[in-house]
Amino acid sequence: MNRRASLPGAAELFRSTGGPTDEGWFERRPNNHHAAASPRRGTPRQKHTAKITVYVSDEELLALEHARLALRATHGLAVDRGRVVREAIAVVLADLEERGEDSVLVRRLRHDTGK
Repeated sequence: MNRRASLPGAAELFRSTGGPTDEGWFERRPNNHHAAASPRRGTPRQKHTAKITVYVSDEELLALEHARLALRATHGLAVDRGRVVREAIAVVLADLEERGEDSVLVRRLRHDTGK
């Protein structure tokens, strides 16, 4: 009896999911800081077509979990960590699009890199 698990091949792992690839909150917008920014939204719980891996510190993971629990306990929002992260990304990207040089992201990254 063979005790090895049957694993999918590369073609199955990297196949297209058939979902949209150039729609949604990540689509490219014109670089016009004076135009009214379209409201960005994180995507709700659904099957997503792309995946990234992000490494965080123990403290960052704990803070994320505390935020998730606070959303549930205080605001009645039962969401997973991925949803919180997608919403946070949408907020930061909307701020960058709207405020450009004065955005929170630019200021924080400049502070971290010392520029």
